[in-house]
Parts: sequence; structure tokens; C-alpha cells
Amino acid sequence: MYNELNTSTRILMGPGPSDAHPRVLKAMSTPLIGHLDPEFVTIMDEVKTMVQDTFITKNHLTFVVSAPGSAGMETCLVNLLEPGDDAIICINGVFGGRMADIAERCGANVYKIEKEWGTVVTPEDVKKALEKCPKPKLLALVHAETSTGALQPLKEISDLVHNAGGLLMVDAVTSYCGVELKVDEWGVDAIYTGTQKCLSAPPGLSPVSFSDRAVKALENRKTKVQSWFLDLSLVKNYWGGAKRAYHHTAPVSSVYALRESLRIVLEEGLENRWKRHQEVHQVLKSKLEALGFKYLVEEPYRLPNLNSVFLPEGNDEGLIRSKLLNEYNIEVGGGLGAFAGKIWRVGIMGESCTLNHVNMLVSALEDMKEFKKG
Repeated sequence: MYNELNTSTRILMGPGPSDAHPRVLKAMSTPLIGHLDPEFVTIMDEVKTMVQDTFITKNHLTFVVSAPGSAGMETCLVNLLEPGDDAIICINGVFGGRMADIAERCGANVYKIEKEWGTVVTPEDVKKALEKCPKPKLLALVHAETSTGALQPLKEISDLVHNAGGLLMVDAVTSYCGVELKVDEWGVDAIYTGTQKCLSAPPGLSPVSFSDRAVKALENRKTKVQSWFLDLSLVKNYWGGAKRAYHHTAPVSSVYALRESLRIVLEEGLENRWKRHQEVHQVLKSKLEALGFKYLVEEPYRLPNLNSVFLPEGNDEGLIRSKLLNEYNIEVGGGLGAFAGKIWRVGIMGESCTLNHVNMLVSALEDMKEFKKG
């Protein structure tokens, strides 16, 4: 016989998921209704409006993909790219690399801008890429690279791409509801995010939004979208229109949770939320540096809610991280790719972005005899 489910109560300070508000967990226990029930359709409409508000966009084609952020990434690429299209993909970490892989699977001609992990793509980099690829269908880049903690400036690059007649696609999985993000003002044409980071909802859904320019590109496709499930010409009729067309069975309880998490964000206010993440980051930064930690990313491009840091010399990062989890119930993330075994990724996202979280982590490190201060 299997035992009753009983997981440990963790303090989530890794790259995601973050802690969920009790209101969000309570919303998940709301009784199920049908995914085409008129009451659920009303909930979908409310969620769509709140996603528009939090993306700061009026894009009509805004909805939630019934799968995690990686499916949001794939939704944007498979709908916008056809075989033979030219695409510029910016790679400065794990997730830019994933976008390039998907774009190649779409049959696109991929021109890569590859930068050292921990740095950002500059307008000069984009200008050079446009010399080789003067008329891209799109340029895709990661706003907040979760593997490094780098925060990518967007506005100047957006202007360059649009002047070349291309679309700007953005990964906002780790930036959404944590740092400034203005979809319409910055001219973002396709954007996707996840629910488990600064939004502090359970993982498993991916809000997306497409500009009128992107919708026009969709309407002018000459080939079928290679994914049936992610084909926007089909799924958009489930999330919009006077009569909802059945497409798939939405994860009803997860949508309940998403609705409540969005309500919490809008109650706090986006600008207040951005400010909170920055203020808590500054406290975390000062305390970690006092212990001898050093940041990977230069300060002007440092993501406040995902802190990538080198441990003081003489520490076994895996051992310390394991003890934090098993003895103090605190989760922090290890490095990915080239930084595996070399850095920590400390998340202060959404409900995990509090001074209490910072103090619990720092106190645990100071209490741990295996941890050596720098």
C-alpha cells in the first residue's frame, strides 16, 4: 500500500517554483466544473484580461497555454516560423539555446548571436547580425536568462528589429511580474512566460501574447503549423470569440490558481511588486557579499529576483546546498551548463521575495559548520 502524500514543507529560494500564497493553494481546492461550463468561460475571460494587464498590453491574442513555459516558447516559434524563414536567435544561456533548437526544427534558417554566459546582447551585436540576415522573420531573445541571472535590455533592440521588418519575440519566464516589463511600449510582438516564478502560481501553465503584427504573420502562413496542439488558428477559438470551440480540456484547478495569483499581483500593483523585488535583492546582495559570495553578472544587467553567485573559496557547493535542503528545508538552485557545480542560483521571486526569506537563508549559512565565509 502507498502512504498518504506528505511532502516536506520547503522554503523555495531556487530558480522556481517559488512559494505559493495560501490563497492560491486554497483556490486549487475549489470544486471542479467543466472546461466549457459558462462559469469557467467567465473565469477564462477574467484570466485573459488580468494577463493583458500584467503584460501591460492590449493585444487581443492573449491567452494561457495549457502547459509550462517551454510550451509557451514552442507556441511562439512554431506559429511564427515556417520552413525557409530567416530567424535571428540570441543565445547567452540555456534558454536561448533551446529557442535556436526549436527554430531549427521548424525548418528556419537560424542566425545565432552567441554571447558569453552571464553577459547580455547589445544593439551592436544585433546590427552585426542584421548585416548577415537583413530581413529576419523574427529575432528572439531571453529577457531574464534563468541560467545566469542576466537581465536583457529590450527597447533599442526592438527598434532595430522592427526597422528591419522583423518581429521581436521575448522569453519572459523569469521576469514577468518581478521586474519592469511593458509589452506594448517596448514593441514586443510575441511573448511567453511561466506561472511558477514571480507570479507564484503552481507550474504548468504559460501565458502568451501576440501583437497585431504577429497575428498578421500567422494569417499569412503558407504551411500548416507543425504542432496540432499549439496551433493558434485552433486554440485561439477556445480562449476567445462569442462561441468557444472545444480544443482541449483545460487544467481547471491550475487556472483557478492562476486567477488567484493574478488577483494578488494586481492588488499589490505591478510597480510596487517590481520595487519590492529590487529592495529585497539589495538586502540579499549586501548579506551574501558580506559572507564572501560574488555575483556572476555585472550590476547594470543583474536580475534582482534570480541571483547567480559564486560561493566563497573552499566551499563544496553541492554539499552546502544539500545540507540547506535536508537540514534547514531551504532550496537554492545549482548552476546549469558551463556553470554546473560552480554557482548558486538564489531566487527571491513572488511570495519568496521577503526579508524573512533572506534572513532564513543567511542565518542557516552562518549556523552551518561546513560553510566557510570568504
